[in-house]
Amino acid sequence: MKRPAWPKRLPIDPYILALLATVGVAALFPARGTGADIASGGATAAVALLFFLYGARLSTREAVDGLRNWRLHLTVVACTFALFPLLGLAAKGLVPYVLTPALYSGFLFLTLVPSTVQSSIAFTSIARGNVPAAICAGSFSSLIGIFLTPLLAAVLIGGQAGFSADSLVKIVLQLLVPFVAGQLLRRWVGPFIARHKKVLGYVDRGSILLVVYSAFSLGMVEGIWSQVTPLRLLALLGVEAVLLSVMLTVSWFGAKRLGFSREDRIAIQFAGSKKSLAGGLPMASVLFGAHASLAVLPLMLFHQMQLMVCAVIAKRRSRDPEVLAQDGLAGPEATGSATAPARDAAVRTAAGTGTRSG
Repeated sequence: MKRPAWPKRLPIDPYILALLATVGVAALFPARGTGADIASGGATAAVALLFFLYGARLSTREAVDGLRNWRLHLTVVACTFALFPLLGLAAKGLVPYVLTPALYSGFLFLTLVPSTVQSSIAFTSIARGNVPAAICAGSFSSLIGIFLTPLLAAVLIGGQAGFSADSLVKIVLQLLVPFVAGQLLRRWVGPFIARHKKVLGYVDRGSILLVVYSAFSLGMVEGIWSQVTPLRLLALLGVEAVLLSVMLTVSWFGAKRLGFSREDRIAIQFAGSKKSLAGGLPMASVLFGAHASLAVLPLMLFHQMQLMVCAVIAKRRSRDPEVLAQDGLAGPEATGSATAPARDAAVRTAAGTGTRSG
């Protein structure tokens, strides 16, 4: 009898395992006192570096070209900062039967967070959509969210989100200023970043892990996790699955109804249906303080869910009849073509890229 072979690839993305491991480490060894100050300072610096890299990666020409497609960007902004929050407000009826008030605050906060950058680009590329539009849509959403997310949180969440002029200044200094600095220095640092994409990708992942550790350590010290039960977590996952399904459906068919091309609809669907963990975590740390760990829990779960679902959708979109026709393939022959393994490899690669920070 042959011994069962160890799978060459784990069914769960390694970065998801890293996130879960980070939460476990924070639960067992939470940062306290001086250690908490060091972890918090390191997380702030790491996120600032992350947004500096975002700014350095986006070329001015891409930004200018993207501005011309204003209908697409307006549609993504409407999905991200109008439709998402409306669905979040509609979920208020689930309190306290399905969601606790604290979990609902976190759920509502996730609907206010800007869209992703890297994963939107990766999945749009796989599905053969409008990649420049996805680049600009994700970047514009992140910039608008620096101001709009705290304001919406103050209005919709109220006192639980400690919005003030000081908190807005902290968010701007941590996210917007590094992004602008990256744009200004792109001429000199851009070539270096282009040559070291793989290495610098670990900065994305590491910054998020550090922020997660800092936030969850604070939650452990403050005793936040005693408020959450496994049954409530399952209920939260179910509500988020419905939210993601609605947004994916509305963004696709709504864009089709508005007359967008297939390539633009793909960019709208991926940029308009996802939420950024990289942008949401530092904002939650500033706005919620000691309660940040519970506030970002819905965002963390939604982030991983959206990546896994969108990876499947992107793979299917890459096999649309229009794409196969462009490649000179059609019908059943396309399934067994030599390009299919390459597409599968591209999906796996981009799925891993998307989980870096989003």
